[in-house]
Amino acid sequence: MELLDVLDEEGNLTGNKEDKDIIHEKGLWHREVCALIRNRKGEYLIQKRAATKKQAPNKWGMTAGHVDAGEDFEEAMIREIREELGIEVALEELTPLSTFKEAFENETTTNNNYTRYYFYETNRKIEDYTICLEELSELKYITIEEMEKAVEKKDENCSYARRDEMKEVIKLLKNIN
Repeated sequence: MELLDVLDEEGNLTGNKEDKDIIHEKGLWHREVCALIRNRKGEYLIQKRAATKKQAPNKWGMTAGHVDAGEDFEEAMIREIREELGIEVALEELTPLSTFKEAFENETTTNNNYTRYYFYETNRKIEDYTICLEELSELKYITIEEMEKAVEKKDENCSYARRDEMKEVIKLLKNIN
């Protein structure tokens, strides 16, 4: 059971907590985080989700996840990076980009969320990460142009490509030196 804080539609904590599966089943508002991890070459890390994942199995995505009940955005982002990639990141190494409200529904879920995006720059190579095999099957770096192309054509193999805010996120990334 993964408990999440329930939000109202304006993004305020309601004081209620609910299991993640019930949140998605009922379409309750909640918080998520996403890291845009760039190497020194200017490429961005994407990760292939494990085949066993309920949401977007075998799809390419970013390092991301839910904000657990009682956590804040920053704690959740640091935890998700540690859990998925096996690395430690300090809060001061993360640059908050923006928070977006998204209402998303498909045949398996209703995902009403507020997602805060973070930027993190690293000199790590793929082999420097230790992926959690329950979560991921593969990592690779791509250019921002490849990311942008996937978003433009809403590439079904990329879970991030369906998110409307990714066009805005890419604009923010292009402004980071």
